Amino acid sequence: MNALSSQRLKPEEKEMRQVYAETVLELAQKDPRVIALEADLMSSISTNKIQPFIPKQIINCGIMEAHMMGVAAGMALTGKIPFVHTFAQFATRRAFDQLFVSLAYAKLNVKILGSDAGVTAEHNGGTHMAFEDLGLVRLIPHATVYEASDGTMLRELLVQSYGEYGVHYIRTIRKKALQLYDKGEKFPKGKGKLLRDGKDAAIIASGIMVAESLLAADLLANQGIDVMVIDMYSIKPIDRELLIHAAKTAGLVITAENHNVIGGLGSAVAETLAETFPVPVYRIGVREQFGQVGKTDYLKEYYGLTAKHIAETVLEQIKRKKE
Repeated sequence: MNALSSQRLKPEEKEMRQVYAETVLELAQKDPRVIALEADLMSSISTNKIQPFIPKQIINCGIMEAHMMGVAAGMALTGKIPFVHTFAQFATRRAFDQLFVSLAYAKLNVKILGSDAGVTAEHNGGTHMAFEDLGLVRLIPHATVYEASDGTMLRELLVQSYGEYGVHYIRTIRKKALQLYDKGEKFPKGKGKLLRDGKDAAIIASGIMVAESLLAADLLANQGIDVMVIDMYSIKPIDRELLIHAAKTAGLVITAENHNVIGGLGSAVAETLAETFPVPVYRIGVREQFGQVGKTDYLKEYYGLTAKHIAETVLEQIKRKKE
């Protein structure tokens, strides 16, 4: 395959929140069963702009996330298809019991969007900065867990989740992402995207870390290091076949996530390879730290989530493998 270069990356025209609102509107206008539930964050995710078009299909539940999950459960029991949105940590950490029992244990059909993922929460600080949400939802039996890398992917994951019964959790940022995919690209459940092949190491990333990984791959290519980059947008179920390909081809795997290294993408990859094709795995992400206030670029630097840090880590791990 042709390697995807970081040189083609550019900010998308629409913010991720606009993509969410427009997609929910599209689905709701086609299907009266679709109901958008909000926790007093309609302006934050742009659903306030679509409310006039579907006034009977949007409910602001207020700052009561556990209550909102209960409302979603009740609606799902009547045949509605709730799309529930709030901050990622409030959708998971705060309302975990309701998410687990009221929705998943009850085998209901609900779609959950967790926004402002990780460091992109910026000035909302540590209380609003989710580094553990993927790990929490991964624990729930039969839940589907995605992290969207750009707007094209977010739209497709929302439409795909709408068409499949069950609890689906989609993690996203709110502002503009860097464009990775062209309109019409598909993102099957349980699969990843091989963006560039390589034999010296494999970087497996999700969300905002996919673009950083492509930048790192270009930095490494300048030093004669050939790395594979995979966008593992489907965290659960995960693409076992692609992970085994990466392990067999490169013999070294580096994961990169805007999340705690415990429980999220890094854990999912390490667990899968440990059982199928064991190779050295190093996880880049947040380690024993809480969130804090700051701009995204500052926080990426602070937590070691930059292309430079990824490239340095790959070089260190290649050296370690050879020792």
